[in-house]
Amino acid sequence: MPSTANVGQQESPRPLEPVALLAARNERESIQIALRPKVSWSTNSGIAGAVQIQSTDLCSSTGDRLVVGKSVTLRRVVSILGVPDALVPLDAPVSQINLFPGETSAIWVSVTVPYDQPPGQYEGQIIVTAMKPDAGSAMSCLSRDEKHQLYKELKSCLDVVEPLDDKPLEEAVNRAKYATSSLKNILLLPTFVECRDDHTSSDAMDEDNIINPSISIKLSVTVWDFTLPLTPSLPAVFGVSETVIEDRFCLQHGSQSWYDALDRHFEWLLQYRISPFFCRWGERMRVLAYTCPWPADHPKADNYYSDPRLAAYAVPYLPIQTCTDTAKDSLRREVEVLKSKSHWKKAYFYLWDEPVNLEQYDTIRNMSSEIRAYAPDARVLTTYYCGPTGAELSSSTFEAFVKVPGILRPHTQIFCTSEWVLGSREDMVKDIVDELQPENGEEWWTYVCLGPTDPHPNWHLGMRGTQHRAVMWRVWKEGGTGFLYWGANCYEKATVPSAEIKFRRGLPPGDGVLFYPGEVFSSSNEPVASVRLERILSGLQDIEYLKLYSSKYGKEEALSLMERRGVYLGPERYTLDHGPIDLMRADIYQACNFGTGIPFA
Repeated sequence: MPSTANVGQQESPRPLEPVALLAARNERESIQIALRPKVSWSTNSGIAGAVQIQSTDLCSSTGDRLVVGKSVTLRRVVSILGVPDALVPLDAPVSQINLFPGETSAIWVSVTVPYDQPPGQYEGQIIVTAMKPDAGSAMSCLSRDEKHQLYKELKSCLDVVEPLDDKPLEEAVNRAKYATSSLKNILLLPTFVECRDDHTSSDAMDEDNIINPSISIKLSVTVWDFTLPLTPSLPAVFGVSETVIEDRFCLQHGSQSWYDALDRHFEWLLQYRISPFFCRWGERMRVLAYTCPWPADHPKADNYYSDPRLAAYAVPYLPIQTCTDTAKDSLRREVEVLKSKSHWKKAYFYLWDEPVNLEQYDTIRNMSSEIRAYAPDARVLTTYYCGPTGAELSSSTFEAFVKVPGILRPHTQIFCTSEWVLGSREDMVKDIVDELQPENGEEWWTYVCLGPTDPHPNWHLGMRGTQHRAVMWRVWKEGGTGFLYWGANCYEKATVPSAEIKFRRGLPPGDGVLFYPGEVFSSSNEPVASVRLERILSGLQDIEYLKLYSSKYGKEEALSLMERRGVYLGPERYTLDHGPIDLMRADIYQACNFGTGIPFA
């Protein structure tokens, strides 16, 4: 199944086909393997059976390899609110999962081609084998994550009843009741079904009737002889809430563990061609945004700012840590250090999110004036979806929105507008852009949040796969030079790393959440990507292809190619199938005449 398919539990079986992927260097391509048991072969009535999944390296005829576990990764697709979304890593090169009667499970297979990988044809295989049931040990049928979940539940019982000595009688009784109830639920798990007196034999398949216990899936990857740029052409800046990290992982702000957690999130997100910024929200939508938690003159700061995978970085307006310096002294020192660096051109200040009245506009102007006193060429980014209330700009709401640059000039250089405002009216883009002064360094960026809604492109849970990917197609067609997303980890507050993920009330499911804490699914502390985050990466990679094509043939011809292939014509007219995407990518490669002699599908 393609990466744009939402493979649900009731996905119908279909013929198995060899997998053939096309990818540039420094690109990731993904597919899904959907597994559905025809019969049950387990002695456990709760599952159809366990399967072992083994993947091999992908090898070329010249001996070059795409190594499993590094360039080739497998992840289990886990449903969130009934929608396939979380991608939980599987062990490499061999892992084991359980299949369930009447349910389709999916494995997400990604091939990440290194920046310096030799071009050519690479081949390998993924082997799925039905494991023989072991009546003597039900635990052997459990995956690592399932064992971890069982361990957590048992430990939770122990944690509840252990500290009873100094507890009041009523509390001790309640704790004992809780533990008893939890243990009863654990004993009802399918793992222990053969131990129960009421156990009856399931529709287990007799071993003699297993005709084909293994399936081999051939995987072929054609690596093209061109490389996607290490620094993304389009700055895509995504917020990561520092307070969510602090609360869930019980971290003290400014502690070594806090720095380690931010380092880990920063490094992990860079693989998605995203330029992350950490954020702390204040009153009335004021925001402290910063990409690097270290002061600009700290030795570790340059590791952040100089990373070539970073397309843009946020500079803090206020001190991130409590210090003896005044806010002005801290700002002056940050700017003086950074503006002397070659990467200063990537810097921006994000001060306020979606101002709505003149008072908030005045605050932005005052803050910007302070910044520009130290660096006249500093860039300030402002998001907005309307003009300020109380200003006599126009009788039309849209005209007032269009006139915002005139109010914020010269105190904003990056005017970042909501795609929701445009709706399906792409002709409005010209009105917005005509108000800008690119000769003075002004840019137009866009963003999505709780809107726009279906059928327009966005990243809400449950939307179609091509709808997720189409967000970046829209950005490219409309001509935005950057993109902002308000939050990638903004789920409801929790104070335990493994706590269930809950989306924020009042927002569409998935809005503000693009990855999950690893501890929710296993013992790993590495974030778990969503299916939607992978599709964002694919969309950003598509932009590199379209930019390459435009550099040779012009943007109008690139737009014509998108339309001819039926990939994207507008926010309500884009492909629902994956096929046209691969055809467009192959067209671009062939048209740009890289001449490796590699055949195309």
